[in-house]
Amino acid sequence: MKIQSVKDLEKITREYSTSLYYPESIKVNIGMASCGIAAGADAAFNTASEAFADDKAVEICQTGCIGFCEVEPLVEILADGRPRVMYKNITPDKILDAVADYQNGLSKKKWILGQMRDPRSILETEINNPMGKVEPFEAIPFLEDIPFYKGQVKIALRNCGYIDPDCIEEYIAKKGYQALLEILEHSEPGKILETIKTSGLRGRGGGGFPTGIKWASCAKHDGDRYIICNADEGDPGAYMDRSILEGDPHSVLEGMLIAGYAIGSSQGYIYVRNEYPLAVKRLVTAIKQAEAYGLLGDSIAGSDYSFNIKISTGAGAFVCGESTALMASLEGNVGRPRAKYVHTVEKGFREGPTNLNNVETYANVPAIILKGAAWYAGMGTDHSKGTKVFSLVGKIKNTGLVE
Repeated sequence: MKIQSVKDLEKITREYSTSLYYPESIKVNIGMASCGIAAGADAAFNTASEAFADDKAVEICQTGCIGFCEVEPLVEILADGRPRVMYKNITPDKILDAVADYQNGLSKKKWILGQMRDPRSILETEINNPMGKVEPFEAIPFLEDIPFYKGQVKIALRNCGYIDPDCIEEYIAKKGYQALLEILEHSEPGKILETIKTSGLRGRGGGGFPTGIKWASCAKHDGDRYIICNADEGDPGAYMDRSILEGDPHSVLEGMLIAGYAIGSSQGYIYVRNEYPLAVKRLVTAIKQAEAYGLLGDSIAGSDYSFNIKISTGAGAFVCGESTALMASLEGNVGRPRAKYVHTVEKGFREGPTNLNNVETYANVPAIILKGAAWYAGMGTDHSKGTKVFSLVGKIKNTGLVE
């Protein structure tokens, strides 16, 4: 099936929203990002998959990182008409007991992190809350009230930990690719540039340069224009970009597609550090799925817009996080930075006008298009709008990812 319109997306949304919110069986979502896998989530996933292979009453699924890495492996269990419960530290020896506990009434309260009040993403505010009419469990805190999560506003991380990153349909069910199709049907590139400018979005990976100004500068120059996503996250202890790529790769692809439309580019590249094999694997899957649905490649959604994305892996050189060194490496040369007498928006990759942003920046773009520039500009500070993702590491009580 090739998607041609927003109505096609809505059809997929109706079909897959049932699985996301009202599963017929007990659904077990195991956090399978790098942090969870390092803590034993893959072994727990295999144990549960084998145990319930012939049991249609229990469905074992994977998801990305929900942020609270200190208590990984995290396992969310849900069923239609019952609260969604998040269990913590669920290693292979606990996974079967955790499922039984949910089935039989929650006696292992020390294993429970909390129950969820509202599983919707920030883009789904118009949908009736599926938990609204569900009677909550007594003496179980709500996830949203736990200090680690309280006060967070998830835009870039809106889907991480809530969808299967290898399932494009679940991304679509969370309003995925709706921003792309809406601009293809109703907006001109200039309007998109103005929206990003007005939103106040700044680059999330380097000097914080205003994204809209960078896009507009690149669009003014003639030549083959390129979109590059910098996923060479080399700072010690940083794993914001990795978690987005592992938990919600389609948000980055959609952001790049919108950027390409806005500046008049037909080619994108994602430069990922080779130390992120799971991120690369999920990106490859996401690209293939988007191509199969006609959301990436030639004549996207039946329009005149074509855009392709390729992945390139770096060899671990820290300097390749710098834009000109990254582009040199992408060209097959030694990754050495150069003096920017001429900015890369005028002459960058392959001597063409090049727009480079990082993973988190692109992940914000679809939300800004759908919710509006004023909505995004209403958050943050006077000089830095929106939210920012931080990785918490070192000698602290609760390591993890917060927005």
